[in-house]
Amino acid sequence: MAGPKTAAQWLASVAPDPRACRREWERSPLGVALLPAGMAWDVLILPGDLGYPTLDVLVRILDRPGPVLVDFGDDRMGFFVPPGTAARWIGTGVRSAGAGTWIVVPHPDRSTAGVRWLIPPDGTGTLTDAALLELAMHEAAAGRAGRGGGLG
Repeated sequence: MAGPKTAAQWLASVAPDPRACRREWERSPLGVALLPAGMAWDVLILPGDLGYPTLDVLVRILDRPGPVLVDFGDDRMGFFVPPGTAARWIGTGVRSAGAGTWIVVPHPDRSTAGVRWLIPPDGTGTLTDAALLELAMHEAAAGRAGRGGGLG
């Protein structure tokens, strides 16, 4: 019986050639690999100004949210959610990566200059429930609107 997966093994398991993926992480000066979404996870991509407050809400209500990526410049955040979520997502202002798409994924145990983990995967397959993410987004947006002096 195989032991628990490391975060790198869990991520690389979706690659067409997991060993090649791990070599790419080792050899790439950027420390990233291109991985297919839609198999073990989908990714919902929020603008950074909504993503950070959404993550703040999630960490208050969950012991551990699923993995979260942020791009260089903190402009976009990617929340790892169950596969199939991207095909059903209808929210505006949120991009998605699901079946048939690929995303840039940094090695989970190394820092990189570009895309980086805010919450790295733990190898167990923990993902953020899409309904919970949507509720956290609504709470974060409402909080932003309240601070902005809007009606309320």
